[in-house]
Amino acid sequence: MSDQHATGSAIIRLMQGVVYRESDEDTWLTLERRGADVRDHFAAIGVDVVVDDAEGYAYLRSRPEAAGAEPLPRLVRRRALTYNLSLLLVLLRKRLVEFETSGAEGKLVLSRDQMVDMLRLFVADSTNEARVVDTAEATIKKAADNGFLRQLRGQADQWEVRRILKAYVDAETLSDFAGKLQKYAGTSATDD
Repeated sequence: MSDQHATGSAIIRLMQGVVYRESDEDTWLTLERRGADVRDHFAAIGVDVVVDDAEGYAYLRSRPEAAGAEPLPRLVRRRALTYNLSLLLVLLRKRLVEFETSGAEGKLVLSRDQMVDMLRLFVADSTNEARVVDTAEATIKKAADNGFLRQLRGQADQWEVRRILKAYVDAETLSDFAGKLQKYAGTSATDD
């Protein structure tokens, strides 16, 4: 494959979504060899290529608007996340931090039931258990559709938490959430 073809292919793959080293080795090698060409292509349209070598993923991010500059149309769409999806992503990110600090190797894999239980703590008390589970399952599916979870092959109940989540839920967001959880726990403790 020619360098031009490989570069074009890498550009297209990035436009399609997150590129993972483990599942798209050819594109990853092109990003390592021809990364400057790929970055130059996207720089012209106001988009940065973010490559996290340690975690093994790359994605596109719109550049912040420069003061006084005429804005370009957005290539990378912003997605509004529902409360339940935002909550699940923060809880998954917290679980990912715990997994990494425990010294565990490999990938964080959670079952559907584990994620439902994580969400159940924050869902308003409901006498309709089936509705709670349905809502949690829909939220899990949405997280998978957005690329934050990947169902393991042949294991319908097991989900890998994708490390791209680190780029979307940063340490500051996690810290803010922890503060809100402490307030919530303090409020519920005084209510009991």
